[in-house]
Amino acid sequence: MGRAACRPGRAARLGVSPFDPEESPLGRTRRARRMARELAAIHPDAHCELDFTTPLELLVATVLSAQTTDRTVNKVTPTLFARYPDAAAYAGADRAELEEVLTPTGFFRAKANSVIGLGQALVERFDGEVPGRLVDLVTLPGVGRKTANVVLGNAFGVPGLTVDTHFGRLVRRFGWTAEEDPVKVETEIAAIVPKKEWTMFSHRVIFHGRRVCHAKKPACGACGLAAWCPSYGIGPLDPEVAEKLVKTPAASDTE
Repeated sequence: MGRAACRPGRAARLGVSPFDPEESPLGRTRRARRMARELAAIHPDAHCELDFTTPLELLVATVLSAQTTDRTVNKVTPTLFARYPDAAAYAGADRAELEEVLTPTGFFRAKANSVIGLGQALVERFDGEVPGRLVDLVTLPGVGRKTANVVLGNAFGVPGLTVDTHFGRLVRRFGWTAEEDPVKVETEIAAIVPKKEWTMFSHRVIFHGRRVCHAKKPACGACGLAAWCPSYGIGPLDPEVAEKLVKTPAASDTE
């Protein structure tokens, strides 16, 4: 995986933004697609790490994943899904009982409000079914574009880019965009990555952010993207040091 012999990128070398305004759009697209192909080789196991069997289960799990880990959500959802099997069950849930189940996920009162409201909206406006269109999904309580794209891509097979904190951090480090706003990031990356790859590309970027390209100390010396990354060198370059920073799937940051 490591490419320690590479020269540090412009961000590490010059202390500037990884985004190079002088790089042509075509050059940036070609570099990005080369990196995307390498990500596919690095993370062939990339997938949605929330456990679900239906669109409703994934929608609820994704709403609950805010400000907590996927691992924590997966510990709560077997009980939750068994107790509330459909939208009507969430709509009529006893708030105290629901909050008790959701307590381990944090912000359980707000999340209970979202889940109850979600159930009510689905029953009242969509006959209890999760809609398969982004324009409909984002009208639901607690559902933004990120959550909607997770559901579309993984439950309905509709390509979507999941711009979470990992995704935004990495595409900026890659020098693909300088935008901070998630919607603007989504728009710019959508123009670079082929639409059919959006869902799996999102998983691969998130896996890379959780396992290799960490927020505080990326494992640059053990990263297979080093040859094309303008941020190469902001983390340790020594392969042995960097390799120790790489997290296994079991230990990876699943926030």
